[in-house]
Amino acid sequence: SEGVTALCFLTASVVWIQRLRILYSKILASLQTIPKDAAYRKYTEQLVNNRLHHVKTEPDIEKLEQKISCGQIEEVIFQAECELNLSRKMSEWKAWEPLVEEPPPNQWKWPI
Repeated sequence: SEGVTALCFLTASVVWIQRLRILYSKILASLQTIPKDAAYRKYTEQLVNNRLHHVKTEPDIEKLEQKISCGQIEEVIFQAECELNLSRKMSEWKAWEPLVEEPPPNQWKWPI
């Protein structure tokens, strides 16, 4: 059953959905600082737009959790918060730029 928050007696689900909308919108805005052809931006935009669509169209928390398929809504919110932090870091790190120096031979080979 849905709990009630202290915030104007809104059901917890309304607050959670609004929180996800805000987080997903912030992630999408943060991704705008990354080149369009960067893999991180391309795939993260795809994922976030898909989830944002579900958040906007599915008011039922249980159904929303099933559609997103990444745990309970609190976990989805935590994941979105982490992704927002990562998107800001990726912009700072500029991971899409070429390496400063060539990697050592066999760096990506396993087992060596």
